[in-house]
Amino acid sequence: MNDNSHAFSARPFSQVLTDVGAVDDPVLPMTELVGTFGERGFGALLLTLGLLSAVIGVIPGMTTVLGVPIMIIGVQLLFRQDELWLPGWIMKRDIPRPAFAEAAGKVKGRLQMVERFSRPRLAFMSTDLSEALIGLMCMIWAAVLMLPLIGFNLFPSLIVAAFGFGLMQKDGVMMLIGWVISAGMATFTWLVWETVSRVLVATWEMVTRIF
Repeated sequence: MNDNSHAFSARPFSQVLTDVGAVDDPVLPMTELVGTFGERGFGALLLTLGLLSAVIGVIPGMTTVLGVPIMIIGVQLLFRQDELWLPGWIMKRDIPRPAFAEAAGKVKGRLQMVERFSRPRLAFMSTDLSEALIGLMCMIWAAVLMLPLIGFNLFPSLIVAAFGFGLMQKDGVMMLIGWVISAGMATFTWLVWETVSRVLVATWEMVTRIF
């Protein structure tokens, strides 16, 4: 475990993000990221990866770099693993530290505001079943993140971040927010699919009549 993890528990999460970005090294290894946030386990890393994806997901290939570990963490939540594990090939990957620092700066103010009001609540949202279902949803949204859909990473990323924050803080309200946004996104996607499929069917029928 990285020595930074011991200091982590005494600092607000928003400050930890800032401190990690301020290190004088242009590269942020995944080993450092996992070592620093591992003290608070799955939630802290989900929150970090979700926020990073929301802010720097426009960098080509970055949603895949971030989406794969989100999916793996989701699998471990689903099957109720006690300790966080990521495969060696992911741990060998790096994140540009300037991009991380920029992302941390962009979310710090909002994160501090949420931290002021956050507290452990709605204990039924922290049961094994609830956390397993959150793991399943994180897997689904991670798969969406890895699709080549430009500009579609924001809401899935924010959902993962909300779930991660809720898990880290045992804050059931944040977990509920993640579920509400998930339901909204699912409904929106279904409506779009229904609209597009009907348009395609109508267009095909019109073409067949003409030819």
